[in-house]
Amino acid sequence: QVQLVESGGGWVQPGGSLRLSCAPSGSIFRINTMGWYRQAPGKERELVASIITDGRTNYADSVKGRFTIARDSSKDTVHLQMNSVKTDDTAVYYCWVLSTYLQLWGQGTQVTVSS
Repeated sequence: QVQLVESGGGWVQPGGSLRLSCAPSGSIFRINTMGWYRQAPGKERELVASIITDGRTNYADSVKGRFTIARDSSKDTVHLQMNSVKTDDTAVYYCWVLSTYLQLWGQGTQVTVSS
């Protein structure tokens, strides 16, 4: 069973930057969409950003202009560059992959924004 391995979470001050990365442990056939979700305490999981195979991206309104999602198709990795972070960005971030045959979730990586 292929797993998604996330890295890059941690603590950052408001206004700072953080970069999350996600790579599969094996090959995934026919990936359609890759993305990042997040879940803050007491809140539902929400889509942060996604990217489809043709490169089109989609962002939550709350992160537009601050976060950038990018995919390395040669390695099936996906990155989330988080700039100008706010305390409201504090959450567990989950990598997500949707292919023709399956949907995968990462184990989650904690991002804490505080001074």
